[in-house]
Amino acid sequence: MFQGVQIIRMGKNNCSDNEMYEQTLSEEMIFEGKVFTCVTRNVKLTDGSESIREVVIHTGGACILPVDSDLNCYLVRQYRSGAGEIMLEVPAGKIEPGEEPVKCAIRELKEETGFVADKVESLGVNVATPAYCSERIHMFMATGLEYAGAEPEVHEFLGLQKIPLTTLVEMCDKGEIKDSKTVISIYKASRRLL
Repeated sequence: MFQGVQIIRMGKNNCSDNEMYEQTLSEEMIFEGKVFTCVTRNVKLTDGSESIREVVIHTGGACILPVDSDLNCYLVRQYRSGAGEIMLEVPAGKIEPGEEPVKCAIRELKEETGFVADKVESLGVNVATPAYCSERIHMFMATGLEYAGAEPEVHEFLGLQKIPLTTLVEMCDKGEIKDSKTVISIYKASRRLL
């Protein structure tokens, strides 16, 4: 535990970690798609009562923030149907079954930006919507960039933008970048590089 972190217990529903786990009694698949599966789970709670959880099961993803020697970053713009708008994001993609997250990130870096990197380091894991989605996005930073030619997927329409890291931090602070994996990657990279 970090220095200065204190656990405060108050009220009857305030539990220790061991008391919070739920027991899955049954699970039913509601939808199975190419990207995710939806299930409902009947669960037993700590107090013995039962409840229903609706969960999106996802294999996970990886993203990568490419940073050049002048601290410029390369992000992609693309239309996102779920948000209903064009988003500015770090290159990212779905982890294929059996694929290591770092391999996915390196693949997406080449496909979406055309860059290969001398060094790829982890920026941690983002669990964006843990209440109902299992997706974990593994975040990476790429440095020592060399352009080798982009190879976007057939139905992937992207725009590549070169933006200084300091400008990206300001854009995050102003709410101009909305994608959580991108915001977290930018802030984490800025703590290491600025």
